[in-house]
Amino acid sequence: MIDATEPSPDASASVPSAARQRATELHALLTRASHEYYVLDRPSVSDAEYDARFRELQGLETAWPALRTADSPTLRVGAPVQSAFARHAHLVPMLSLGNTFSADELIEWEARLVRMAGRDVTESGYTVELKIDGAAVALTYEHGVLVTGATRGDGTTGEDITANIRTVRDVPLRLRGDAPPRLEIRGEIYLPFDKFEQMNEARVREGEPVFANPRNAAAGALRQLDPGITAQRPLRFFGYTAVLPDGLPPADSQWTLLEQLAAWGVPVAPHRARCLSIADVNAWAHNVEHVVRAQLNFAIDGGVVKVDRVRVQQDLGIVGGREPRWATARKFAADIAETRLLDIKVNTGRTGVLTPYAVLEPVFVGGTTVTYATLHNADLIASKDLRVGDIVQIKRAGDVIPQVIGPVPDKRDGTQRPWQPPTHCPSCQSVVARDEDGVAVYCPNVACPGRQLEGLVHFASRDCLDIEGLSYQRIAQLLEAGLVRDAADLFAITVEQLVTLDRFAEKSAENLVAAIAASRAQPLSRLLFALGIRHVGAQAAQLLARRFGTLEALADASLEDITAVRGIGDVIAQSVRAFFDDPTTRALLERLRDAGVNLREPEAQQASATLDGATVVITGTLPTLSRGEATELVERAGGRVTGSVSKKTTFVVAGAEAGSKLEKAVALGIEVIDEAELRRRVAG
Repeated sequence: MIDATEPSPDASASVPSAARQRATELHALLTRASHEYYVLDRPSVSDAEYDARFRELQGLETAWPALRTADSPTLRVGAPVQSAFARHAHLVPMLSLGNTFSADELIEWEARLVRMAGRDVTESGYTVELKIDGAAVALTYEHGVLVTGATRGDGTTGEDITANIRTVRDVPLRLRGDAPPRLEIRGEIYLPFDKFEQMNEARVREGEPVFANPRNAAAGALRQLDPGITAQRPLRFFGYTAVLPDGLPPADSQWTLLEQLAAWGVPVAPHRARCLSIADVNAWAHNVEHVVRAQLNFAIDGGVVKVDRVRVQQDLGIVGGREPRWATARKFAADIAETRLLDIKVNTGRTGVLTPYAVLEPVFVGGTTVTYATLHNADLIASKDLRVGDIVQIKRAGDVIPQVIGPVPDKRDGTQRPWQPPTHCPSCQSVVARDEDGVAVYCPNVACPGRQLEGLVHFASRDCLDIEGLSYQRIAQLLEAGLVRDAADLFAITVEQLVTLDRFAEKSAENLVAAIAASRAQPLSRLLFALGIRHVGAQAAQLLARRFGTLEALADASLEDITAVRGIGDVIAQSVRAFFDDPTTRALLERLRDAGVNLREPEAQQASATLDGATVVITGTLPTLSRGEATELVERAGGRVTGSVSKKTTFVVAGAEAGSKLEKAVALGIEVIDEAELRRRVAG
């Protein structure tokens, strides 16, 4: 590894022109790829390709040090901050990691360390951790309280995204127990696979482009200027280290540090281990890559190996100001494979949307055998020019459902055939309809068996009525037995009926009937989401429930009244109105009422209308409320929150570090209040 020193003028003359040209090309490629990855969150170069080109440039710079410039990608971490966020200087620089790609390379890495620090390295042993494929963040705590959250940025300076970080539920706002007066905890923000797929499915239904992978979705969520949007994304967090102002961790070993993080209430990734030898490290890496990885609900792209003792870490130091010698990433093989696309079939969803999926010749990828992959919609199939019989590339890493990257045209032999979108529902044979935007086709038959099954699964899911024990298989069994046809039928099921079915003992039957009964008390917002109204997701259901308060009021509301709800557009409003105008819907809702299902929203009943008609702007950081919480207070009181100050603004709620919006309000003579006054006005 080379030192970050300037070459002498004479040294540059001896560099071959071919090497100089290649180094220039690699420099440009890596700089562009780094910008796309860290700033734009839209990488066009795969991790494997980036690593290969990075190593190639390192090799050239090692052979001809004159090629190494002060701005070489090999001496940098990330990319400069270029956004609307304020800058934040990290307590100490956030370094990158060197890479190893095999058991032999790990052995060579240890040998280099032993040559530098002797037996101390092997006696220290190693801590190994999962390498989370997310967005790196640094969280500053003062006296145990979170004061700043920032992106990695260029490793020295990041972006202040504190308001967004606060929306991540498992980021502690206050550490448990005693903590140093000031420290920076570092970790990864990520999206679980199941939540990622739910997000993409919702985006497909709404005609929005899908996210390429969880990492991009997480990074993009963190850099939203509106924390309310970030809060809608189910982001999670794992911490992996902490540093004090003097640059040292608050522990004498990496293993102890991870235990301390957990004790403070910081989530730490599972499957970490202490290894006494590099052979143990290799055994751990092999198990994670080939067994554990396929079982995880989040993306990893390898493992991280660290010399355990901090004293030995200090002795080993840092390479070129970029990488700690005492840590390395053990990268795993890219999870991409080729197989044959045997067929394209269609599934009927709960709202009737027909979603195509790929039937594949079984292939082992990402630690599991893959037979099916999502295709989202007909337009995606057409845009990728996928044909039945194609050899296609499949990507498993980063997606809970494998993704078809695209075909391999060079391997076509003329037997491939284009796929035609369905004209009839595969479940009930009804003629399909098409959305106005032309993206999705759907079955309009509300009695469609496919819609019934998927609709009941959704109705009972955790985010809806949360009926414990009512799984997909159980619902299919109830439908097959003729015990249910729609949601209202669930509330009439008896223990006596259930015990006649396979795999139902009396106790499990009693538990399920009790769980169904308990679900009656869920608020109206959950019921609206559970009913499967087209285009109405969880957030839209909350807005409608809070605005109208009762199911009856919403059912009787005019199209204009529904459209007037902030956050409810024309498409959603028309879908809601059409839903309640359907006689089948009216009959279902009447049966739900007779079954004792709650049809009211408790929060709406309690909300006052003290801000009815008010237009409010919120700026700066409020003492106790997040931007999303303050917005919710205003909306529940009948007000409307906008992002800019104008003559139509009723008043501005200003917190610490309020900027141009506050200045404009003062200039226009608009009233400015603080959080305490907002709370008083909302309370009436």
